[in-house]
Amino acid sequence: MSTSYVQAVGTPFELGRAHGAALAGPLRAFLGDGLARLGRLTDRPLTFAGLLPSISAYRAEITAAVPDLAAEVAGLAAGAGISEDEAWLLQLRREVMGYTGVPTAGDCTTYARTGPAARPVLAQTVDLNAGVDSHIAVLSLARAGSPRRVTVLSFAGLLGYLGMNSDGLAIGLNLVTDGLWRPGLTPYLAIRHLLDGAGSVDEALEMLAGLTLSSSRNLVLCDRRRAVYAELCGTELRVTEPAGREAAHTNHYLHADFVPHDRQSAPDRVNSDERLEAVTKGLAGLGPQAGPEEHFAVLSRPPVCIPDHGIYRLERTVASVVMLPGEGELHLRAGDPNHAATEVFAV
Repeated sequence: MSTSYVQAVGTPFELGRAHGAALAGPLRAFLGDGLARLGRLTDRPLTFAGLLPSISAYRAEITAAVPDLAAEVAGLAAGAGISEDEAWLLQLRREVMGYTGVPTAGDCTTYARTGPAARPVLAQTVDLNAGVDSHIAVLSLARAGSPRRVTVLSFAGLLGYLGMNSDGLAIGLNLVTDGLWRPGLTPYLAIRHLLDGAGSVDEALEMLAGLTLSSSRNLVLCDRRRAVYAELCGTELRVTEPAGREAAHTNHYLHADFVPHDRQSAPDRVNSDERLEAVTKGLAGLGPQAGPEEHFAVLSRPPVCIPDHGIYRLERTVASVVMLPGEGELHLRAGDPNHAATEVFAV
């Protein structure tokens, strides 16, 4: 499986236009595949016209919160030869479906390690449905007027999903479910906003505290000094910096304030617990200077890696990533990490 690589320099609109132009054919094909494959994830009929009110509500909130990224979405539309509403749908697929729209079978396992004796690392699996590993891209972006470069993993036109910047800030994520989703700044775009604007975990947390996100997530943040996880529930944020400078998270809330609000199903909770235990033990078994391939070995073992089970609506591992903030490298295995070669991208 090959990964599309897009490099762009310029204004937000120019970044989006370069992204859209580079992937125009695949993005148009994805939109034409049952409304960006959403139609195959639900039993209720979907139409683009029916999704427009939700798209418009999110678009208004996001444009107000992060106008530069709204301009980049406009550029994406121009470059790909699609409408702006279609470009927004590519950003909002998970949101317009809602957290109860489809069943889940896991949704990312993430960990980070840093500290004086450790090689800083943020590693995670990406568990998604709808076979989106057919549309993986890595975007290397340099915004005009900023010395900071950003490298992000993208799926089917997303401006960002997870990634790292040239200051050495890496951000990963996990789905958590609180049942309180609403139009607002989506977590994927929030991560991109943080990578654009922050040079450290401290700066990113300060920015994050000023944002109101549309839906519940956990963000794992790592730089050369700190590794934390930041859980979002409704409009509330809780940040935890574990002892030992190692942070691991799956798909249930860990902070005591948020545990009562968790809406994860009982079977999903069992799976989430099993993956958290497995990845914590896996990380503990690695030396402080462990390299990317050793981290991929942890990410490749069950139950952390979810193999292709043939069920379109259920998540499986579509990518695994090891980011090295101290070295400015993003290591990627696209698809099941047991069957993929490692690609390396410099930030």
